[in-house]
Amino acid sequence: MIRLAHIVDNYAAELIAQHGHRLLPSQLAALSAFRICRSSMSHKIQLACDDCQEQSYLPHSCGHRHCPHCQAHESQRWIDQQLQKLIPGNYFMVTFTLPAQFRKLAWQHQRVMYDLITRSAWETVSTFSRNDRKLRGTTGAVTVLHTHNRRLDYHPHVHLVMPSAAFDNKWRLWRNKDGGYLFDHKALARVFRAKMLAGIKQAGLKLPRQYPEKWVVDCKAVGSGQKALVYLGRYLYRGVLPEKNIVANRDGNVTFRYQNSETRKMETRTLSGVAFLRLILQHILPKGYRRARNFGFLHPNSKLIPLVQLIKRVVLPPPQPRPVIRCKCCGGVMKIVRTRIKIFTHRLRTLASNREMAT
Repeated sequence: MIRLAHIVDNYAAELIAQHGHRLLPSQLAALSAFRICRSSMSHKIQLACDDCQEQSYLPHSCGHRHCPHCQAHESQRWIDQQLQKLIPGNYFMVTFTLPAQFRKLAWQHQRVMYDLITRSAWETVSTFSRNDRKLRGTTGAVTVLHTHNRRLDYHPHVHLVMPSAAFDNKWRLWRNKDGGYLFDHKALARVFRAKMLAGIKQAGLKLPRQYPEKWVVDCKAVGSGQKALVYLGRYLYRGVLPEKNIVANRDGNVTFRYQNSETRKMETRTLSGVAFLRLILQHILPKGYRRARNFGFLHPNSKLIPLVQLIKRVVLPPPQPRPVIRCKCCGGVMKIVRTRIKIFTHRLRTLASNREMAT
């Protein structure tokens, strides 16, 4: 497998020389983190086995949320948290896409525009839920912002995973909407468009000269919602491209594979090493910005879901346990003794240990 750290090590200097003045501080920080991830330059973790007293050292992961080599546990923990909030009924994934004419504006004002896309999408489905004849109440949704398509081009859009259910706070009623239909996607697009345009004007940003009258919103049934949440969780913390999809790094070019969204067939894309890194870096979110948010009765502060699960007798899937590290000598479970051990400290201890063995 070709690691992103190796590609960064090969082409980062050339990238900075050519485009360093255009790179944001968050992008430079990501480059630095990717380069040392689990390398000889990273801090060490000290492990010890309770059975045979064997000790070993492992390099730290960089911990960057966009690193494809890290955050597997964080992704799984987020998935487990969302699965613990599942309720009986049909779930839908609603995708709100920003037209191409607004992508430059979104790139120049990322915090404002990303927040506006997410909130406009939630306010749109919330309005439809309150006005729907069968729901007539407040719904809940898990929103995840994506800035890329399958080819890794800049393509901001928001996915909402939501149940076809709502709570009427006035009458204290829980209502479900049966069937494979939630809301009209064309009507959703019109309301989303109006909210986005109003929000952009209110933020004091300049609208593009031309933009389409019809925007794109997709609304499709996703069954119990479990598979949709797992799908979104995979791309939440581990970057936009799994390292297993990087298939070649030779002659100054990098090739990666992706699934064509129309044909469902795997295709490849080849770019220069510098262009590939720029493609990856354009999807680094601003520092502190949360890609995933929960709204309505799925908000972390809401007390409604446990009550509904109790009444409906919902059986929740157990959380996935964190993988353990096995001892190479006896196969026992190794425990973490110390973390963030500096490189020179680890090297001195290793030298001292080698000298003791020699004598």
